Amino acid sequence: MNIILILIISISLSMDAFSLSLAYGTIGLRKKTIFLLTVIVSLYHFVMPLIGLIMGHAIITFLPVNPDFLVFLVLTFIGVQMLIESFKKEDINNHMSLWELLAFGFAVSLDSFSVGIGLSSITDQYLLSCLIFSICSGGFTYFGLFLGKYIHHLIGKLSTILGGIVLILLGIIYILP
Repeated sequence: MNIILILIISISLSMDAFSLSLAYGTIGLRKKTIFLLTVIVSLYHFVMPLIGLIMGHAIITFLPVNPDFLVFLVLTFIGVQMLIESFKKEDINNHMSLWELLAFGFAVSLDSFSVGIGLSSITDQYLLSCLIFSICSGGFTYFGLFLGKYIHHLIGKLSTILGGIVLILLGIIYILP
């Protein structure tokens, strides 16, 4: 297993959760809500790549697609999506229901699902990789929620841009011979 690549992907995947957590941190969520949101994001980032992995195996089995090219496409797509999202204006509500917390966790973990599609061409240590994704995204979410109280909104957008650029570069590097 290439642990450095898994860590870089994990940090890149966590940037979306971090940037949105920065924004939500500015509205003064209760500690219980912060904890619950962190747990939800962590669980999603563990489960979604596994679901993507299962679907990725089905895609590779039924379609003659080079797994390396699939990883390139997935990482580049996620990176471009993160760049586009970084320029959208976000409307933030200061009181979140359980459904809103679940929707937040789902939204920031969709990129983990996409990475799961190509995970088998990166490593065969699926559970360890998903655990790293989960811990990293939970840490970034928790840190972002608390840090959001103290720093400017622009930093959140910059972290999403940085995460998108890193994923695009990883996708390009991954497909090079």
